[in-house]
Amino acid sequence: MGTGEEQEGRADKPKLLIVDDDEDLRVQMRWALDDDYAVLLAGDRTEARALLEAERPGLVTLDLGLPPSAQSVEEGFRTLEEIHSFDAAAKVVVITGRAEREHALDAVARGAYDYFWKPVDIPELKVVLRRAAQLRELELENRELHRRLTGEGLGGMLGSHPAMQEVFSAVRKVATVDVPVLVTGESGTGKELVARAIHEGSERRTGPFVAINCGAIPENLLESELFGHEKGAFTGAHAQRKGRVESAQGGTLFLDEIGELPAPLQVKLLRFLQDHNIERVGGRKEIAVDARVICATNTDLRQLMEEDRFREDLFFRIAVVEVALPPLRERGDDVMVLAHAFLQRYAGESGKRFKGFTPEATRAITGHDWPGNVRELENRVRRAVVMAEGKRVAPADPDLAEGSGGAQHRLKELRADLERDVVRQALARNHGNISRTATELGVSRPTLYDMLAKLKIPRR
Repeated sequence: MGTGEEQEGRADKPKLLIVDDDEDLRVQMRWALDDDYAVLLAGDRTEARALLEAERPGLVTLDLGLPPSAQSVEEGFRTLEEIHSFDAAAKVVVITGRAEREHALDAVARGAYDYFWKPVDIPELKVVLRRAAQLRELELENRELHRRLTGEGLGGMLGSHPAMQEVFSAVRKVATVDVPVLVTGESGTGKELVARAIHEGSERRTGPFVAINCGAIPENLLESELFGHEKGAFTGAHAQRKGRVESAQGGTLFLDEIGELPAPLQVKLLRFLQDHNIERVGGRKEIAVDARVICATNTDLRQLMEEDRFREDLFFRIAVVEVALPPLRERGDDVMVLAHAFLQRYAGESGKRFKGFTPEATRAITGHDWPGNVRELENRVRRAVVMAEGKRVAPADPDLAEGSGGAQHRLKELRADLERDVVRQALARNHGNISRTATELGVSRPTLYDMLAKLKIPRR
């Protein structure tokens, strides 16, 4: 066994398996390549298979003439097949005699990366192996990116961060149970995507998905928009009209920004959730509606309840299950996964080709605070596709030039530090009492709990 430093150095090198029945040649190649690779040696297919399973080398040099039939190429081709069945991304360089040119070309047709004649020109072999190692690394990175884009997403949402995996798990579970759901999260985090994913995963998927933003419609029109109206119910009501609730019959009703719903309509929505009946504006007939309700908000409904701006009984009706979406700034590497996905999407739509982002653009993207979350990132990347002139997106293309994102990030850190100090001092003055601390700071107890979690301050 080598020293710890030798083992560490070996672990950092790409693994290269040399398969040849000539022991002298194996040793010579090992000495020639040991500085650049962690070299493994095998004299036949059985030894090669054992090393493949135990060490998982990504590079292989393979002699086609292996025992027990060293005079033919059958055993070599079987070994090549086993290597690729074990690791399809493995790069195999065939090493054979000049008289076997036809077999060498056949090996390439069967998936070998390249071939060399004996005796081997080591400097040339090093160049080919280096290129093979680089190609393998790129292929594995692309495979991982594809897996993350397609295998770990849900309903158009992407993300491998544990917080997003929890969201995906919650969506899959709640989709199968026909109960109201409350989706919370900052603006731009993808609350409607969550609602649509729940709908698509439910038995109501063949029914309509009807969405309405409660904060985007004037209060005097919202009741009619939600519940419909009868002819003559008010000036301008020239015909009977179904509302969004009734249009969601057999499907899902998505109420975005539910915290903006006026008090009178909160009562009417509560009544619908209780008995599944509605009355149109100006009507007296009860209409039965079978629709699942999913609500979303970027405000603290518990805070609104304390301020008597949101009904407590309605809250418990709509929040049978609550799904909380994390902000983009807390999702780690997901920001670049999303950035690459948006780049591919909009580059494809525009007919442009990009190799990705420059290192400076990557630093700007990962360092930006993203107050608009995924929606802001998507808009910035879309702008970059339009504005970029090179093959790689630079910081100025999505308007993330050095200084703008960094300054915002530093300002956020300073603000958080100040807020943390104020809260800690208030807690100390009140000896850790949450109620008294919340009163002193002028916030509710739930809001204070959220602040403690966000600022990573122990409760005591």
